[in-house]
Amino acid sequence: MEITASLVKELREKTGVGMMDCKKALDHSQGNFEEAIKYLREKGMSAASKKSDRATQEGQVFTVTSSDGKNAVILEVNCETDFVANNDAFKGFGNALAQEILNASITGLEQLNSLSLQGKPYADVIAEAVLKLGENISVKRFERVANAAHISSYVHMNGKIGVLVQFSDVIDSGLGRDIAMQIAASQPLYVRQEEVPAEEVAKESDIIKNQAINEGKPAAILDKVVAGKISKFFKDICLLEQVFIKDQDKTVGQLMKAPLTVVKFLRYSLG
Repeated sequence: MEITASLVKELREKTGVGMMDCKKALDHSQGNFEEAIKYLREKGMSAASKKSDRATQEGQVFTVTSSDGKNAVILEVNCETDFVANNDAFKGFGNALAQEILNASITGLEQLNSLSLQGKPYADVIAEAVLKLGENISVKRFERVANAAHISSYVHMNGKIGVLVQFSDVIDSGLGRDIAMQIAASQPLYVRQEEVPAEEVAKESDIIKNQAINEGKPAAILDKVVAGKISKFFKDICLLEQVFIKDQDKTVGQLMKAPLTVVKFLRYSLG
């Protein structure tokens, strides 16, 4: 019996096993579909399909940067347990996938199936990883930064937090890493004050004003109280205004000599 591509695809969808192994099973069974399923079950391979609906709440964040520092990818891959998340095979898969995404210049999850890893289709590599590690594996999200002047990265807490920072010019590698570390630890929401939406500032100002009124502050000083606390609000959420974690006498913005500055950053926290 001829082993057609559609038959291989059907067996893959039925079992969750990679295309190459499905082809091997059909060859072994001379095209008998049920015998091919039996063969895969005997080999313990069709177990992958049973794992596909299990929750993936653990995992790691991976970052990879091109050799010239101008392009980078941040990627979150999930699995079921922290034990597997720390497995070398899982880490190898995540790093290889991040590198392939960078090489292929893809931008969306729907494009992942077009990738080839280790000479095999993406779907086959995922299925094989599920079988090898014994848990469901899923790619949650990724983003690319392309054609930047310089990109620094940092991965924190054994892959639980990852950061990419795009700078306006080349920066000392140590300082770039320190600023990425700052983002991981201090969780800024914006690069600079001008990026904070006006409605967010207005909402925070109202909250501060009402707190002051409830505390019995005189009406004559309410505007001064709001101005002071809004300034602190900006220092909490804007990277360039945050106090540098390694030198409390400087802000992050003061670490860089103009015109060098941060263009944008990406911060992934697992989950």
